[in-house]
Amino acid sequence: MIDYDKTKAWRSGEVHHAFTTRDTILYALGLGLGSDPMDARQLRYVYEKELVALPTIAAVLASPGAWMRERTELGIDFLRLVHGEQGVEIHQPLPVSGRVMGESRVTRLVDKGEGKGAVMHVEKILKDAASGTLLATAEQVLFLRGDGGFSGGTGGDAPAAALPSVPESAPEAVLDIPTRPEAALIYRLSGDMNPLHADPVIAAKAGFAKPILHGLATWGIAGRAVVQLFGENEPSRMRRIRARLTSPVYPGEVLRFHGWRVAHDEVAFTLSVKERGVAALYGCAYLV
Repeated sequence: MIDYDKTKAWRSGEVHHAFTTRDTILYALGLGLGSDPMDARQLRYVYEKELVALPTIAAVLASPGAWMRERTELGIDFLRLVHGEQGVEIHQPLPVSGRVMGESRVTRLVDKGEGKGAVMHVEKILKDAASGTLLATAEQVLFLRGDGGFSGGTGGDAPAAALPSVPESAPEAVLDIPTRPEAALIYRLSGDMNPLHADPVIAAKAGFAKPILHGLATWGIAGRAVVQLFGENEPSRMRRIRARLTSPVYPGEVLRFHGWRVAHDEVAFTLSVKERGVAALYGCAYLV
């Protein structure tokens, strides 16, 4: 059973990460950018000439690694963990190369009850390692399916506010985004080497027909669509993005993006799997 006090007290310490333009390009390739090598809008992210970084790369830089699996004294049932939500707030435009430092901590641990799981929020502060300038704040929300009931009925921490629902009106923008069959094999090179995304045997044991795409890749694809359709393809215009993951995606499927401008600086969006008609995620983003 998860140990509330030990888990809330966990700190990653300083995680230093040196990355190059090759890493920035590889991240973008993992999100499917570059699929049309004649599209100048895509080349900005995958060609070193006038290269720019997608804001969502902040989620993978200076990651604390598989600490939930390694820190067995915390009692987290790692095998039943599901990535539920992901958010990032950009404080300064992200460089395409450099050295960054991340510090992660558990900020919220909610007990949904015996047999109902728990919800854990993990915050990461990302800074420039040389100057100490705050670059981004990322939050990962994890559904711990095997850890409900740890609080003995007290509920642990209070739940966070839910994401706003998307409008019921027709979307302002619609875009179909094909994913490559090898998308997960490319994306995993940005840091998440979980065999669930590469090994058909492991995927089958987890109940999937084949390896699935990383949730963070699906989230990053939504982010690239927001920047393209509502931010004039200028990544520096994105300030915040947050989404809830609702269904896995198989590499090779087509993702259909729906977007609504609900305020001058706010965009609501969904991604669904075109072939299967299932919702993959929904969320909101804020632009300047």
